[in-house]
Amino acid sequence: MGHNHHHHSHGNSTGNIAVAFFLNLAFTIIEFIGGFYTNSLAIMSDALHDLGDSLSLGLSWYFQKKSTKKANKKYSYGYKRFSLLGAIINSIVLVIGSVFIIKEAIPRVINPESADAKGMMWLAVLGIIVNGAAVLKLKKGTSINERVVSLHLLEDVLGWGVVLIASIVMQFWNIPVLDPVLSIAIAGFVLYNVYKNIKESIRIILQGTPENISVEEIQQRIVSMKDVEGIHDCHLWTMDGEYNVFTAHLVLKDKEISWEKWYKMKQEIKQVLHDDFHLEHITLELEFTSQECDYENCGS
Repeated sequence: MGHNHHHHSHGNSTGNIAVAFFLNLAFTIIEFIGGFYTNSLAIMSDALHDLGDSLSLGLSWYFQKKSTKKANKKYSYGYKRFSLLGAIINSIVLVIGSVFIIKEAIPRVINPESADAKGMMWLAVLGIIVNGAAVLKLKKGTSINERVVSLHLLEDVLGWGVVLIASIVMQFWNIPVLDPVLSIAIAGFVLYNVYKNIKESIRIILQGTPENISVEEIQQRIVSMKDVEGIHDCHLWTMDGEYNVFTAHLVLKDKEISWEKWYKMKQEIKQVLHDDFHLEHITLELEFTSQECDYENCGS
């Protein structure tokens, strides 16, 4: 997974997110009007969900563009984390929106109002087509940002599928309570997913280790290489869920080691870490068994 691939995919993801953004925004407007005319809270709730998506798409698009900027004096690791900021801001908006919908829906469960089921049905068909197109566009994405966005749009397709079924049922049977119940279900689903994404973003911002890589495995792998006596002071974190950073102190057995051999060994270890553990930015300090490490925390 080379560096070229990264920039290439970032360029694509920016374009993909832009297309999805405009599709979604136009559709959100249609939805609010439709929800208002059909008196359907489920559609309003989905419109709000879509508004959250449009906002997140806009932010993701902006931050994704920003995150491709090269490192500079101000941000020595580059701008990769900016894409997380988009995910977090959007999560907050979706939480506020969902709470609002649930608050509106509860009185309507108690005193249902009838909605225009036929209008709901046509809106739902349109919703499935528009969001389905956007999901297909983003399905190939790799960044957390694209995953979050494509997840949102997939939820929209599911949400519309449910609205479609409910609107068909409501045309035959008079069950107006179906509408607010649905809107609560959609809002609950949104909240659940927001929680999952926020958890991942916060873990990254707090310099947690990437979920799919184990520090123990990396240590075992390095110590198993010849000439390596031990390893300590390991730190592993990720910039954005994709670009991983690793630093460590290696203790070598042979103190007569030549500079060339030392360099070659370092390159080998870096290659292994890059290929097997997807670590992109690796810093290794070398020392010998006889030298005591001058750090307090050298025991690990």
